[in-house]
Amino acid sequence: MVVADDFFLSGLNKPGNTSNAVGSRVTPVNVNQLPGLNTLGISAVRIDYAPYGLNPPHTHPRATEILVVLEGTLYVGFVTSNPANPAMKNKLFTKYLNPGDVFVFPEGLIHFQFNVGKTNAVAFAGLSSQNPGVITIANAVFGSDPPINPAVLTKAFQVEKNVIDYLQAQFWSNIG
Repeated sequence: MVVADDFFLSGLNKPGNTSNAVGSRVTPVNVNQLPGLNTLGISAVRIDYAPYGLNPPHTHPRATEILVVLEGTLYVGFVTSNPANPAMKNKLFTKYLNPGDVFVFPEGLIHFQFNVGKTNAVAFAGLSSQNPGVITIANAVFGSDPPINPAVLTKAFQVEKNVIDYLQAQFWSNIG
């Protein structure tokens, strides 16, 4: 019942629409778009960035990501998980990437990419899962349905309730 088209997808040469609040668009190629990836343990994405566009802090709970920049200059980084020593802080690893540069984001860690240039940027990434998942941090925390109780968030973020109310009232868009 399998056919050649189960292993084929075209269109990754076409830029994604970056006209959104964060100025980026992720075009996924996972098992949902390409059934032939089933059981193969890999997937990919194309990421388009408008000038100063951001792929917001997010995590892939089931995959490591390797990013290759094709056009533009990106500021990228990830934050380590909570350290075993409570006296230590989470460590931020960052780098500026140019065309041809590669950066790896370890599985499950919060990471981001930001186009620091005045022109569009494009990157491709490979992920070590047929279905890596994505949790965009701001969307999950402030855009859940139903909303997380503001008492939880005011205590967690150590801010006044009006700040939480403002953040929960924003339109949290999905870029991919």
